[in-house]
Amino acid sequence: MVGIVIVSHSKQLALGVQELAAQMVQGKVAIAVAAGIDDAENPLGTDALKIYEAIASVFSDDGVLVLMDLGSAVMNAEMAVEFLPEAHQEKVYLCEAPLVEGAIAATVAAAIGKNIQQVIAEARGALNAKATQLGITNTTFVSSINTQAITSAAYPNREIRLTVHNRLGLHARPAAQFVATAAKFQSRIHVQNLTRNTAVVRGDSINQVTTLGVRQGHKVLITATGIDADAALAALQTLFANNFGEDDKAVVLPPAVQPETTAATHGELSGIAASPGVAIAPVIHYQPAPVTVTQYHVNDPEAELQRLQAAIHTAQQEIQTIFSQATLQIGDTEAAIFDAHLLFLEDPVLLETVQQRIMEHHLNAEAAWQAAVDEVATSYRTLDDAYLKERVEDVVDVGQRVLRLLAGSAASSLYLAEPAILLATDLTPSDTAGLDPSKVLGICTVSGSATSHSAIIARTLGIPAVLGVNPEVLRLQDGTLMALDGESGKAWVEPEADILGALEAKREAWQTAKQEALAKAHQPAITRDGKQINILANIGSIADVQAAVAGGAEGVGLLRTEFLYLGRNTAPTEEEQLAVYQAIAQVLDNRPLIIRTLDVGGDKPLPYLRFNFSEANPFLGWRGIRFCLDHPDLFKTQLRAILRASAEHKIKVMFPMIASVTEVRAAKAILGEVQAQLRQAGISFDENLPVGVMIEVPAAVAIADNLAAEVNFFSIGTNDLSQYVMAGDRTNPRVAYLADALHPAVLRMIQRTVKAAHAAGIWVGLCGELAADPTAAGILLGLGLDELSVNPQAIGIIKQAIAKLTVAQAEAIVATALQLDSANDVRALVQ
Repeated sequence: MVGIVIVSHSKQLALGVQELAAQMVQGKVAIAVAAGIDDAENPLGTDALKIYEAIASVFSDDGVLVLMDLGSAVMNAEMAVEFLPEAHQEKVYLCEAPLVEGAIAATVAAAIGKNIQQVIAEARGALNAKATQLGITNTTFVSSINTQAITSAAYPNREIRLTVHNRLGLHARPAAQFVATAAKFQSRIHVQNLTRNTAVVRGDSINQVTTLGVRQGHKVLITATGIDADAALAALQTLFANNFGEDDKAVVLPPAVQPETTAATHGELSGIAASPGVAIAPVIHYQPAPVTVTQYHVNDPEAELQRLQAAIHTAQQEIQTIFSQATLQIGDTEAAIFDAHLLFLEDPVLLETVQQRIMEHHLNAEAAWQAAVDEVATSYRTLDDAYLKERVEDVVDVGQRVLRLLAGSAASSLYLAEPAILLATDLTPSDTAGLDPSKVLGICTVSGSATSHSAIIARTLGIPAVLGVNPEVLRLQDGTLMALDGESGKAWVEPEADILGALEAKREAWQTAKQEALAKAHQPAITRDGKQINILANIGSIADVQAAVAGGAEGVGLLRTEFLYLGRNTAPTEEEQLAVYQAIAQVLDNRPLIIRTLDVGGDKPLPYLRFNFSEANPFLGWRGIRFCLDHPDLFKTQLRAILRASAEHKIKVMFPMIASVTEVRAAKAILGEVQAQLRQAGISFDENLPVGVMIEVPAAVAIADNLAAEVNFFSIGTNDLSQYVMAGDRTNPRVAYLADALHPAVLRMIQRTVKAAHAAGIWVGLCGELAADPTAAGILLGLGLDELSVNPQAIGIIKQAIAKLTVAQAEAIVATALQLDSANDVRALVQ
């Protein structure tokens, strides 16, 4: 996030501006003050060293904006920049904008995630709203868009023409990658669909990029104007070259439902076959009421804008929570749908439109937001492309979330006491991702299609679904018996005996097929030559452990405890944690449970555990075990709960982000303190509680032999290890392709870790996404891993992949893979 520095001759003035700006964004932006001099008799003045220190305190790779008052403030600011390292100097911008108005406008722009050029533009245009309110017309007031144009006028346009090869073109997930990449550069990015001869749109707007309708085989023109134009185009070209992480097979969409040629049976409804399977159960309605909006005039538009930004910020936190939970439940690929939801909330075109309505027309936040969202939704609905038209569900989903927060309404929740078929007008992706397949046996809606994100999620969850049925179905009373066939796209209300019998037979056959597949998943993973690999599950809730056991997990190899800390205003108590750990262990029924201690920071912040400073790269910052060691009370509370739960269950504890032996010993020392307290209090626990560490930092690999002497087991986290080994942030689309766990450099790190562990007589597992890739099974087997921990839905697939191999074959694959040049070469080998 962009940092702000306020330079003034008067310390009192600067502190007042800082306080005003900070209140506008509730402290979300780093704002530093460099004002006054250390002279009691004559305190007015500026000091270059103070300015330098202020810049350094808020420095961010996103940029720092320095706002100054008159005279020496400018000269000393220029001098302060010269003190900075050369690499940092180019990211610091001295701005001539008015100090008070400019600071407020810049801070608000930074808080909503605008890039440095956009923040500068907002600061420079800060007097526009005041001039408009006073009825002053002045050509020196330049709009933010014009200011951007002036800023970039000195740079020539760069352009590239590319062909899209991935399956669905720039649909939600690839579009999100494109926009996230474009937004990270200072240059202005524009894109045009040459195949459809569309208008040119902004590359940092998720909605404008998506509504280009770019499909497989289309040609696009991308232009960049600015200081880093060449780098921006190179990064975007890499995304296209890697097919946005998708394959390039031609997509086959579900066929359109044809009208029935035979007469419908009694109570029969025809719809769209969206998710296969048969469900027979009573119906229950799910009809969350949309938030209604009343438009009115506001006298304080700044306060209204602040209210909107607070709602957007909370919406981002909620969606991030859904994304984290969906990753566990439906996998990373489908959960990436919610990346697009997050980018919708950062869309600069949308936000600028809303801001204009509030600041210039004095509309209330709800009305301004709804009008802007409606415009975006209309742009989707008018597309010729049927697939892209369906993305309007995502727009509505995010739009209603923000409106609900503005209205102060509680989120809709669905509680089912008994299993049922869900009956609704439509379901949003957020609604669907939160469904429990053990309670929601089927879905029947009036709207929707087989290619909607909700349908995709339903298929991933294994919930049968028939969509697009006659709206009269909504008149049914809760408890009415319904049957539906997600394969044929039909549903029956109170089906007659012959229909019910046929459907029950089909359901039984379908369930038998699932049970056969499940039976194989419950068998141990044994190679053809007799070596057994333990297959456990990664989980993040009690519901996950139930799915894991039902899916054949031999235990839990990674309990991500962060879910206990999400969606609340304070950290969970010892008793709350104990109850959850015991409940999960109870479901496991004497199967092993590895509990990872709290791992926050990096991509997993918590609102009430905010760091009081900005980190240029949080992945290299205060996270994991580092954070816990600096918060011993928080750490001890969790360790007490884990130890108490271990008294009657097979529990192990695991520390994340270990980079040194000192950290392990410090964590074990705190664990020892807690154990001593429990003994003194007469509280039982497992005196031989196994202790392990995550191997996800290259330093841990380098000293694996020393670490192995301190602990009972290793668990390799390839998600982080791959990004640290390759120096490629997996959340940064420009370099995320580098963080590939199949790269030979990463595989050598895994091999070295396994050898060190086995030499020390301890076992080693792997719990990253790589473990869930069936094509990588041979590699992992050949590297000598003892245990794999995967998302619950991957358990059966991985066991079957291992059962097809011999250890000798796997070792031969590894010997070749380690000598290859790239992850793509390794992937080609194993496929």
